[in-house]
Amino acid sequence: MGRGAAMVTAVEPRGTAAGDPAGPEPQDPAGPARPGRIVRAVRTAVVPLALIGLTALAGVVLGRVYAGDLLTRLVIGAAAWSVLVSVAARRLPSWLVAPVSVAAMAGWTLWSLRLTATRAGLPGSLLEVTADAARNGIPRLLTAMIPVEPTPDTVLVPVVAAWLAGLAGAEVALRTGRVLLGYLPAAGLYAAALYVVGPNAEPAIGATLAFVTVAAIGLAAPTGAPPAGGDPSAGLAPRVRAAVRLRLAATAALGVALVVGLVALLGPLVANQVDGRPVDPRRYVEPPQVQTLDENPLIRISGWALHPEQKLLDVSTARPGTTPATGSPAEGAAPSAANGVRIRLAVLSDYDGVTWRVGATYRNAGRNLPATAPAPDSTVETIEQQITVADLSGQLLPAVATPREVSGARVAYDPATGTLIRPEGLTPGLRYTVTSAQEKPDPNLLATANVPAGEQVARVLRVADGVPDPLRRLAAQLAEENGAPYSRAEAIEQFLAEHYRVAADAPSGHAYPNLGFFLFGPRNAGGQEGTSEQFAAAFAVLGRLSGLPTRVVVGFESNGQGPVQAGDAYAWPEVLFDGLGWVPFNPMPQPNNEPRPVEEDFRPTPEDPPPSEAPEPTVEPTATPEPVAAPAGPNNHGGVSTPVLVAGGSGGLLLLVGALLLTLLAMRRSLTRARLSRGDPGQRIAGAWREVTDALRLAGRPVGDDLAATEVARHARQTLADALHRAGSRSGGGPAAPDSTVTGGSAAPGGNVTNAGPGGNVTNPGPGGNVTNAGPGGAANGGHTGTGPGVDELADLLNRMAFAPDAATPDQATRAAEVVTAYVTALRSARPWWRRLLWSTHPAPLRRRP
Repeated sequence: MGRGAAMVTAVEPRGTAAGDPAGPEPQDPAGPARPGRIVRAVRTAVVPLALIGLTALAGVVLGRVYAGDLLTRLVIGAAAWSVLVSVAARRLPSWLVAPVSVAAMAGWTLWSLRLTATRAGLPGSLLEVTADAARNGIPRLLTAMIPVEPTPDTVLVPVVAAWLAGLAGAEVALRTGRVLLGYLPAAGLYAAALYVVGPNAEPAIGATLAFVTVAAIGLAAPTGAPPAGGDPSAGLAPRVRAAVRLRLAATAALGVALVVGLVALLGPLVANQVDGRPVDPRRYVEPPQVQTLDENPLIRISGWALHPEQKLLDVSTARPGTTPATGSPAEGAAPSAANGVRIRLAVLSDYDGVTWRVGATYRNAGRNLPATAPAPDSTVETIEQQITVADLSGQLLPAVATPREVSGARVAYDPATGTLIRPEGLTPGLRYTVTSAQEKPDPNLLATANVPAGEQVARVLRVADGVPDPLRRLAAQLAEENGAPYSRAEAIEQFLAEHYRVAADAPSGHAYPNLGFFLFGPRNAGGQEGTSEQFAAAFAVLGRLSGLPTRVVVGFESNGQGPVQAGDAYAWPEVLFDGLGWVPFNPMPQPNNEPRPVEEDFRPTPEDPPPSEAPEPTVEPTATPEPVAAPAGPNNHGGVSTPVLVAGGSGGLLLLVGALLLTLLAMRRSLTRARLSRGDPGQRIAGAWREVTDALRLAGRPVGDDLAATEVARHARQTLADALHRAGSRSGGGPAAPDSTVTGGSAAPGGNVTNAGPGGNVTNPGPGGNVTNAGPGGAANGGHTGTGPGVDELADLLNRMAFAPDAATPDQATRAAEVVTAYVTALRSARPWWRRLLWSTHPAPLRRRP
């Protein structure tokens, strides 16, 4: 008993001896575990909530460039569910959590895609929508018009990224206890959202402060049980305790000094970037592009005129009502669809003296298109049309101006021109519904309306160089007799309607020579007649020469119901007036009206008619190169070692490749010599033209067979200008041209292009004359230079040969060889070095007959 009592006494704490009347103090069995439970509960709640908040804030930042708050809600849902799945599965093995979470992510993502597809009215099954979104999600997100409409392809990437960030952060922070490291996925997602938004929204100061606050709260949450007894150094010897506290103080001071130093070093750099404009990642992504026929649909008018019965569209129109631009109800609203409507296909605002072009920058858009403020003095009529595509091809999507909502088709939109495209192209049977806000100017204000001026309308006032003198004199005389802008426009409209006739079989073309022949050419040779292409283009050019901002529109005239045929296609000009917007004009003559003769003051010396812009079809059968016989393999002798066999095989392969390259080089040079030096002059000029088209194909910018020679020449000039610009960018010195001098529209290889102004100097004595053009973008005295030496001259020779094949002279053939040699050399020298090596051995031109 005595020994046992001594042992019990030894283990009893002080104040609990046997003689102590107070006795041992009772203890709560749950007391020691309660602090740990509280810590674990706080940690379990605070850290996941912080991760959800940080990930959700990335959706808040990104949602600022989206229409509505649907994207933000979807990202918040992805953030919450991803973290909660990891919390619920924390007792599972770590390798099993990821598959479970990914399965849940697939369900949330599919539900999000179905929701957005339903709201956007996109056709197709869920599988088709998901496949399309997965294939095009990133490009469409970066090329979408702002505000971005939540559609499957614009929400897929943010939702999946938010889920993966929540999953990674939860696993690192909750399983390993490294909360700060678990913040990295959410911080990366937040930075990516800021980068994608770029300069397209206000600075996210509030969201960033919230991000820092939530991160601090998560870090402040305790990560373990507090030490029993308070200060862990209280039980140490005084000397040891002092040393520990001194070390802790020194470490804290060093950390504070490091933070202060980093702030002092990086603070000015960060402060300088606060007011800077963020980089827009959209500039690195090419928006949707269109084909040549869609860039210049004006050239399709003549083809449609020859087949007027071809069915292009089926249209059903409804007019909900008419309201003034101020928004109040209009008196006499016309809900009937009996009135005719103009269905617009494309708006062409750019003219370089050869071609009218749309010149649009298309951005992927959702169902709701960005609204533009209507002209103050116009009436806005809402028109809803259901359009079914029949035989209309291309990418341009017809709609009444100005479209506000499109359902049933995925579209890209250019707000500057109001032109719609379907990037995938039109297909027979495609049906879509478009709601438009059609503006109607007040006719009582037109007579006194003025036209705008300044930089904002410079695009639609620009007159390309090389205007024929008769065209200038006609515009000047019409302007002198009519002072007011609307009177000038009416005078041009009336002059064209009274002096010219419509001819469905007139050749396509609206370059300066074509317009000159249309306006002043002899009637017995095909002059003074054309399609709406020539009428609209002549009006627009005469208007710009008279100081009117003009553009050309291509579309269809419809009664609003039923089929739209090729014969309904036509082009019309529009003039921009202050307060009234774009006003259409109709310079077409009335049916059965005999045109009056053009006054002598407006008629130059009769000249030959210009050639049609339709290229002469050429038959170029494919020439199959002779097959190269495979080398016989070496005899297998037992005494030859493996290294010798490998070396011999490698050497033989190199020799074979070298022989093949030399053969291709010789064949290419022989082909060029045959094209440029053999045959009669006409064949040599045609061969030179094939050298140009082959060069464009080797440069990755091939031309279609439907382009006219002038169109190909313009394309060739632009290709060389782009190549020179890229070459200058690579060298760090900006775009530059080869160093030679252009004389009479040509340049020797390696020369400096001298140009009197943008777009080159066009010298043309009239229809059928030579066009000397140093190319757009050229500038004298060290300015930007260089586009296709003399390629316009070569196109002119080809057009002349088309009308008079036997009239070509040997000097002209020699000149064509010089021009094409200079152009091909300049284009090849602008390519990267490795492409220049492959240029001379590429076998593609060998498929074309000399």
